[in-house]
Amino acid sequence: MNKDEHIDYWLRGAQDNLEAVLLIYNSKRYDWALYIAHLSIEKLLKAKLINTTNNVVPPKIHNLLKLADLSGVILSDEQKEFLTDLNRFQIEARYPDVKLDLFKIATKEFADEYLKKFKEIFSWLKSQI
Repeated sequence: MNKDEHIDYWLRGAQDNLEAVLLIYNSKRYDWALYIAHLSIEKLLKAKLINTTNNVVPPKIHNLLKLADLSGVILSDEQKEFLTDLNRFQIEARYPDVKLDLFKIATKEFADEYLKKFKEIFSWLKSQI
């Protein structure tokens, strides 16, 4: 694949994950919706990284702040804080002993607030590519 095909691959994955977030949210699995929201933003940042660096193989990392930094995205303090929070769902959703704590805090109200911010940053990041 060439550079544009790689970027398109990551953008399609991010869009697919966005749609999955909404489906999972509607099924009231808020913890998993937030986990997939992280994956979606991660894929957008990897598309941006490829676009910025011309390296068609992004690093196999999941830290959103690190990916934003590597891709040259300039984040506001509010965006940095949100991505830091969203990083928790990527880690905590993977481990059963910690997942229970995440499940307890991932209420509808909690997820509503995070999904609003997720949609905003998703649109903004996509416009940067």
